[in-house]
Amino acid sequence: MALQNLGVELLPLIAGLGVAGAGIALAMQGIIGNLASGLTIIFTRPFNVGDYISIAQEEGEVLEISLFSTILGHTDRSRVVIPNRKIVGEILHNYGPIRQLHIAVDIAYGADTNIALNLIDDILQANPRVLQDPAPVFGIAQLAESGITLNVAPWVKVPDYIAAVSEINKSILETFNARGVALALPQYEVRMLENNA
Repeated sequence: MALQNLGVELLPLIAGLGVAGAGIALAMQGIIGNLASGLTIIFTRPFNVGDYISIAQEEGEVLEISLFSTILGHTDRSRVVIPNRKIVGEILHNYGPIRQLHIAVDIAYGADTNIALNLIDDILQANPRVLQDPAPVFGIAQLAESGITLNVAPWVKVPDYIAAVSEINKSILETFNARGVALALPQYEVRMLENNA
């Protein structure tokens, strides 16, 4: 009232303060959202450092959880920083500290499946990266067009995932070749039709 009596226009001043307040509120919205989401993640613990997760079309090993963001590490040693507000409320796949490999091996129909499965068991027992608890899973997955598909699905620690896939594939190839277990090759039947016209 005193300022108005002195001739100061209050309406533009109040409008200016309102616009500034709205701008500050919009600018703080992302920061406050990340902070609230960070507190939610810290207290509810849907994942921990060292877990392998898939979220917001990204996946990787959780390297760091802070109030504002979560950092994931990829196997190529790159890092992805995800704002926490992009995590809370999304569908999260937490693999935990271990992952299961999914390797498909096609052997010929003439091959002895019992020998092939025993060789795979030996390979998985011999590989130091393969965890024995939980026990490796393997067996006949499918009778395909050109061969029998064997499913090899052992568990490994998250950092060992890429190396284990390579080592197991190499061991299977070398062992099957040495023991005469034929791998399936694509087969096509071609028929030649004679045109008498």
